[in-house]
Amino acid sequence: MVRVRAKLVSWDEVVEWAWGLADRVRESGYKPDVIVALARGGYVPARLLCDFLDVENLLSIQSQHWTEAAKAEERAIIKFPYKVDLSNYRVLVVDDIVDTGDTLRLARDYIRDTWKPKELKTAALQWISPVAKFKPDYYYIEVKEWIWFQYPWTRLEDTYQFIKRMLQEKHKETGKTTWTLQEIINGFKEWYGIDVGEKYYKEALRILQEKQIIKQDPETKTITLIKTT
Repeated sequence: MVRVRAKLVSWDEVVEWAWGLADRVRESGYKPDVIVALARGGYVPARLLCDFLDVENLLSIQSQHWTEAAKAEERAIIKFPYKVDLSNYRVLVVDDIVDTGDTLRLARDYIRDTWKPKELKTAALQWISPVAKFKPDYYYIEVKEWIWFQYPWTRLEDTYQFIKRMLQEKHKETGKTTWTLQEIINGFKEWYGIDVGEKYYKEALRILQEKQIIKQDPETKTITLIKTT
């Protein structure tokens, strides 16, 4: 039974959605002079919008809320704040997806109050309307049922965090601490309803071992959970 609904987003879908988002911005008559990528998820969509909207100027700012896949911290924060004079520029702040909306709203407010642009609007490829507290000025897809979108630029990070959570939950439920690679792969597919491919599973396990969350035994070919919480 799927416990966390997830969808693998392809590069082709990203480009298609960015085209659609650019069309929405263009049709509104808004012509940004500067695009600001909301780090980290907004980097690729922002660069695509620079291309599709013919915008040369690209900046970024990091507003962080999601520190673990599908698990939010209590509040968003601006990391590495800095100041830019944008008083003569129209700005478009871009993210990949608006879930709670806290990060995009915080970035908008910070840029508005500190960078002081002539005009400021926000955009995202997707807007999850049932849970979002903030609606961007532009979006391409309205998501009406919550799901975790695993973009190409978050795939490995999401995979190791998903595996960690799955193993820790299984340990809480059954007391089990040791699995084979195939058991983990099968469990991942069942829990999340997606298959990221063997390369991602193996690399995710390497990272988890590096972080001392699991230990892999090359002789028995087993994976043991050593950090249970």
